[in-house]
Amino acid sequence: MNDFFTLRTEGHVAHLQLSRPERMNTMSPAFFPALRDAVRGLQDDAATRVLVVSSTGKHFSAGMALDVFAGNASPDSAPSKERRDPHADAQRQAVGALMQMLDTRSPRARLSFQESLRRLIDCFSALDEARFPVICAVQGGCIGGALDLATACDIRVCSADAFFTVQEIHIGMMADLGVLQRLAKIVPPGVARQMAYTGERVDAKRALETGLVNAVLADADATLAHAMELARQIAAKSPLAVAGSKLALNHARDHGTAASLQQMTLLQSAIFDTSEMAEAIAAWKEKRDGDFAPLTQIARF
Repeated sequence: MNDFFTLRTEGHVAHLQLSRPERMNTMSPAFFPALRDAVRGLQDDAATRVLVVSSTGKHFSAGMALDVFAGNASPDSAPSKERRDPHADAQRQAVGALMQMLDTRSPRARLSFQESLRRLIDCFSALDEARFPVICAVQGGCIGGALDLATACDIRVCSADAFFTVQEIHIGMMADLGVLQRLAKIVPPGVARQMAYTGERVDAKRALETGLVNAVLADADATLAHAMELARQIAAKSPLAVAGSKLALNHARDHGTAASLQQMTLLQSAIFDTSEMAEAIAAWKEKRDGDFAPLTQIARF
């Protein structure tokens, strides 16, 4: 349970839905570890084959709450006699930790800042590193940190009213949670640079033209329906083959061709399974979903 999103599973498809439309689904500090733990929990359990990330309200998310950058505690985390529960306490602690992280007044503080930022980045990297594909369904604004989240997903689809912006440049900072590293490997580098330098809004039509999204749908409901149908199609495939494909694609994205081909020989030798292939071929011929065993659960230490 948390204040930021709901998480439900239907069959082999998990659905994480941002649930603070009254705050434009802004990301308070406690959001990040909650997201990380939810995604890694799904991975450890091994039943999930696809994750869909969507949102509620007019906008997907307005990114990090600006009062955090201004050096103020989030209104959500302000102490209150009426609100003394574990979720509120955890959020206050997260705000305090972020305030400590933003202190760069000394070499020691800056060294600590680097490690803290690595851990914050890791919260979105959980999406990129998950063994299952992640589909992001965007409506309205996908702003600032929300674009960091979206670019950490495998596939993005959006509604006709969606727009995407690297908002951080408008408040005097560079985006630092992964969008600058991932965006230029999704869209043409020149487009990524223009977005990063200007903070311009990229509308749904332009997002489709540049490859930032795979499809544009009429509205939020149609976008979510499309994402869920795509998720069901993927979930019907061998989870072993899908997980291996994601590992190979991510490695190829981050390495040269020769190194990626070498990795492919090791990866394929590790997961090649003729019984899995036999079931996949039978399911394909019989026009049905395959009956595949789940991946093995990951031991928790």
